[in-house]
Amino acid sequence: MLRCLAEAYPDAQAELDFTSPLELIVAVVLSAQTTDVRVNQVTPALFARYRTAADYAAADRTELEELLRPTGFFRAKANSLIGLGAALVERFDGEVPRKIEELVTLPGVGRKTANVVLGNAFDIPGITVDTHFGRLVRRWGWTKEEDPVKVEHAVGELIPRKDWTMLSHRVIFHGRRVCHSRKPACGACPLARDCPSYGAGPTGFEEAAKLVKGPERDHLLAMVQGQ
Repeated sequence: MLRCLAEAYPDAQAELDFTSPLELIVAVVLSAQTTDVRVNQVTPALFARYRTAADYAAADRTELEELLRPTGFFRAKANSLIGLGAALVERFDGEVPRKIEELVTLPGVGRKTANVVLGNAFDIPGITVDTHFGRLVRRWGWTKEEDPVKVEHAVGELIPRKDWTMLSHRVIFHGRRVCHSRKPACGACPLARDCPSYGAGPTGFEEAAKLVKGPERDHLLAMVQGQ
């Protein structure tokens, strides 16, 4: 399954736009309960206005909330970003820390966000258990755990540490493009032969192919037809 995912999504990566650890951690905080696409629409203006942790710590709340409004829950997210900036300034000299134990102490940052930052900003392997990841690894029978931390540890025992970050990207890509929550594209899935949940969605190729999304669609369908 790992080999198949690697062939399906060789260039999988974080779908949030960023150029620094601070920009990434802010983008991940904003991605809660909205799409990466929406976050990427908001962050250019945000990053141009707030360039350092101190900028967020000193932000005018009304101005910040207005920039964040399109992402939803903008008041709570503004609180998190102001608190995040203040914590980074007060405890980490304005720099994003490189240890998960320190990252999870920051406002708005849980293990999921911490692992995204470690893997994508610092090349420190981490498993990102978002809703897609948890759903797919349970569907595949890799674990029965529901708690994200337990899922992270269970999958971490199955997969070499060096592969954790890319695994996270590829599983999330697959969840967004093929293995949908309500109607997975089983008949057009390159993992079908190894999936214990095959049949949860339509198994006919033509019907399933209509459900496959994303820029990799043609490549994924060609993989299935070539199997």
